[in-house]
Amino acid sequence: MEKAGKLRCQRIGCDAVFTEDDNPEGSCRYHDSPIFHDGMKEWSCCKKRSHDFSLFLEIPGCKEGKHTTEKPVLTKPAATPKPIPKVAPGPDVSSKEACSRCRQGFFCSDHGSQVKVTNSYPPSTALVSPADSNTEEKKVVSAPAKKIIDINEPQTCRNKGCGKTFKEKDNHETACDYHPGPAVFHDRMRGWKCCDIHVKEFDEFMTIPPCSKGWHNADSVS
Repeated sequence: MEKAGKLRCQRIGCDAVFTEDDNPEGSCRYHDSPIFHDGMKEWSCCKKRSHDFSLFLEIPGCKEGKHTTEKPVLTKPAATPKPIPKVAPGPDVSSKEACSRCRQGFFCSDHGSQVKVTNSYPPSTALVSPADSNTEEKKVVSAPAKKIIDINEPQTCRNKGCGKTFKEKDNHETACDYHPGPAVFHDRMRGWKCCDIHVKEFDEFMTIPPCSKGWHNADSVS
């Protein structure tokens, strides 16, 4: 606590005790406002800096004057104005509209016009490759619905391209080789849409190897 008549100087970097009768010019050494940036402490007046705050406060004041009880108003240092990027002038619209090549959509070295490319396909039309359509057709036949049957009774598989005789006790998810279909007959060509194989002769058509595996099914498959 200050003694009677003693005052505490409020200048940054001074903090000395004085009296009004003993306050000559030059008795106070102080700093202007500090700058804090990225862990660095710096005095804006003398540009002296330090990372350690205690050492920063011990830097002697660089300015002189009288002690005062008025707290200084800290002003932020003026920011360095950023250069405004220059925008390149755009093409002359009026001359571009008057240019015959630009109006027709051809490339123009003077105005940068380019040929307009139009899409030959309707926007809602999606191109589907044969491989994609085949993938949709190749669905594994699920296990047949449960019914009361004799597991030792011989049955004939009705899956397309199979026709084998089987017993239910031997049936499993890869027991049957078949075509998920459908069969395609067009312009004297015969084939299966599932595996995209087409031949001219019916005998050759009947010998096209099945392309999928699944359960045998004694019920007719549409």
